[in-house]
Amino acid sequence: MEANLLLSSSAGYGFTATVANMISRQKAGKAFVTVNEGETLCQPSLVVNAATAVPPATHVACASSGGRILTFELSDLKAMANGGRGLMLIDLEVKDTLAGAAAYTRSVRIEGLGRGGKAREETLEIRSLNNARAARARKGKVADLGFKPTRISRVE
Repeated sequence: MEANLLLSSSAGYGFTATVANMISRQKAGKAFVTVNEGETLCQPSLVVNAATAVPPATHVACASSGGRILTFELSDLKAMANGGRGLMLIDLEVKDTLAGAAAYTRSVRIEGLGRGGKAREETLEIRSLNNARAARARKGKVADLGFKPTRISRVE
């Protein structure tokens, strides 16, 4: 179980951890990710898994529900064996939330809702992701997606 995951919350904080760190002996489980009231846990993203042929991720892409995208090096994040809140991934506006964060090597898929609640998705390749590159905990760049992001996942 040497899978390494990127865990993030809707408040814009996140960290990496191995699956082995998340396992508990207690039947009731273990509190691992700290989220405040009103925040939610975003979908975890696979960083590296020794059991699969997926290449290890090198960067992180964050998408806010307001349509901002920020990418930075995965090495800017710290691995937290005991869990917690993590580091700030993206600086969010007051009413904005983190739609998700994905560890990637070449491309990510952003899913969301367009006009009339219609489901939309867009795959961003490395060239457009490099345009949104900045230091961790910055605001990011406004993406011209034409829809409100709700989820981001790794393609490659």
